[in-house]
Amino acid sequence: MANGNSSSYTTGMEGTKRSEEICLKFPPNVISPGLAALLVQKDKHEKLMDYSGPRLHFQMVVIFVLTQIIHSLLKKLGFPLFISQLLAGILLSPMVFSDQHSLVNISEESVAVLGTVGAFGFVFFLFLSGVKMDLSLTLKSGKKAICIGLLTVVVPLVSCMTTIKLLHEEGNEFSNKSFFLAVTYSGTSFPVIHCLLSDLKILNSELGRLGLSAALIGDMLTLFLTVFSLWVKTGFEKGRKQSLIDFGLAMLFIVIVVFVLRPVMKWMLDPVISGLFLPIFATTCGLRFDLSYFKNSNLFAYHQVLGAMVALIIKFGVSLLVPLLCKMPTRDSLALAFIMISKGIVEMGSYSIMNDNRVISEDIFAHMTIVIILVASIVPILVKRLYDPSRKYLCFQKRTIMNSRLNQELRLIVCVHVPGNVNSIINQLNASCPTRESSIALDVLHLIKLSGQATPLFITHDKQKKTLSSKSYSENVAVAFEQFERDNWGAVSVNVFTAVSPPNLMYEDICNLAMDRLTSFILLPFHRRWYIDGCIESEDQTVRTLNFDILEKAPCSVGILVEGRRHLKGSGIRDPLSSDNSSFYNIAVIFLGGQDDREALALAKRISQDKSVRLTVIHLKAANSLGIILTENDRMLDSAVLNDVKQSVCFTYIEEHVNDGPETSNFLQSIVEDYQLIIVGRRYKTKDPQTSGLQEWCEFQEIGIILC
Repeated sequence: MANGNSSSYTTGMEGTKRSEEICLKFPPNVISPGLAALLVQKDKHEKLMDYSGPRLHFQMVVIFVLTQIIHSLLKKLGFPLFISQLLAGILLSPMVFSDQHSLVNISEESVAVLGTVGAFGFVFFLFLSGVKMDLSLTLKSGKKAICIGLLTVVVPLVSCMTTIKLLHEEGNEFSNKSFFLAVTYSGTSFPVIHCLLSDLKILNSELGRLGLSAALIGDMLTLFLTVFSLWVKTGFEKGRKQSLIDFGLAMLFIVIVVFVLRPVMKWMLDPVISGLFLPIFATTCGLRFDLSYFKNSNLFAYHQVLGAMVALIIKFGVSLLVPLLCKMPTRDSLALAFIMISKGIVEMGSYSIMNDNRVISEDIFAHMTIVIILVASIVPILVKRLYDPSRKYLCFQKRTIMNSRLNQELRLIVCVHVPGNVNSIINQLNASCPTRESSIALDVLHLIKLSGQATPLFITHDKQKKTLSSKSYSENVAVAFEQFERDNWGAVSVNVFTAVSPPNLMYEDICNLAMDRLTSFILLPFHRRWYIDGCIESEDQTVRTLNFDILEKAPCSVGILVEGRRHLKGSGIRDPLSSDNSSFYNIAVIFLGGQDDREALALAKRISQDKSVRLTVIHLKAANSLGIILTENDRMLDSAVLNDVKQSVCFTYIEEHVNDGPETSNFLQSIVEDYQLIIVGRRYKTKDPQTSGLQEWCEFQEIGIILC
């Protein structure tokens, strides 16, 4: 039988008292007998929502649906998902609906259950954020990041303390409490900044890496100051001995986390926390907000809010001034300043917990909630307007193989995703027979998906020195390509790099490396691999998406290597080093005309300098000249490069007339077994009679119509 118990208590803070009476039902109803059983029972007073289990499920569904509706409206304006979750909580709070008419049945009992689930997600979010932090970056950060990280916490902290001290004269009790609150106002949150940079897709950019390094240092300092203030408070209230005990327990906890829990938590499923429990916590924070709190606001609360605003403004000023003194562009400095003052779920959670524990009053909580909503809404929009990492590619002259002389060093980047890519790429490079007169500067970039940590890495594998990371990233890749360099000593120089980053941002690492190394050509592996019998061996759609991004944004020419045997109506593209009794390596270039085909021919001429390589240029001409859309300039350039081929005794020139796409396809399938390597231009969105009718059957737009 259920009994009703009630309790009341009075709490006070800075001259204000809060009296509350809470009624709870014991024992609580958790699991309902079912909707059908409730409908047929005689006692009609019991409802499905009287049971905490169904009520929790219903609340979660309502929170999710309302959040998605709000976010669908706000995301077009640039607002983050966190704001939608917070606003969903405010709309569901008693401020909008009374306890009796709330959509989620807001009562002390339901808030306790929902809040516990949300708090569980918040704690695990903080824990996982700590697990993902690479603390070794604090030792590798440059002077700029260290200065920004330290000064953006210390200077606002001192300014905030000074402001509050001038406005509110109190004793030691106030000083200890005000120092703790000032640290909260002035601190930097690494998880919040990481989420902001990830949402804006600038995590791998130069500004993103600087912001992450500075945020990590600032977060470590904030954590130290917070813990220090708690130890001092314990020392004043309970004595020095208890403070030392707390210090020892904290050190023991850190040791357990680092050596026991951290390796285990790297295997946990992060989407469960960020996608389910954390949104509930953000919504419960919004449920606590009420505009009526402003009616009872006192002078102490106004002083605290003013101190928080001073800390925010000073933090922005310091974050702006230091990069400007380091000669950073003004727009980038402004973007970094907004990044460093960003607020989010960590600050909202801190104020909610302090409000629940009566560390701050409800009016301070209401004021700080408004500040967080404003800052979290404005910062992403402004950063996106100020900083666009792709704009640096606009003023960069695109480098091509055609612009490189045959006797000039070819600067090449090859990307490796899986071990199978290594042998395929090395086989192709060996087939090109590099010489001292036509050498290759090869940059190998091993791409690894970021997992188990928050900070992306870019590692240079120095042959003479140990790598910056203690982890053995790309060791086998480096060994294989260093052996290739020794086998072609003097003709090939190899540098190996490793990029550990999110798949949707890997293009930043590739493009930045291409710009820094003045690369002329990037070679990418195809996302699909085949067995020798034509069956699909593996397929990775993230690799395909990356290839599209590189084709769109690369500052140089790009090639995609389609390896293995792929049957097309009984024929296929042969393996580059298939079992052929011929001592020659046969290469064919399919030429229809246009810039991409000219670049393909330039690459073929570059890798066919050796006598063991035979190059055949197959010019597919339209039997009917109607429908050809090449410009006069393209025709002149095509004629020039083809005349060079015709006059050369080193190349074979074949001219074939075709009427339409099907004839082209039949012809290519008849010759595909004669060559170890076929090079074609992508010819994206180019229409001509030779390929008419093939566009509808093209499965892979990234490699062009001919290979499809």
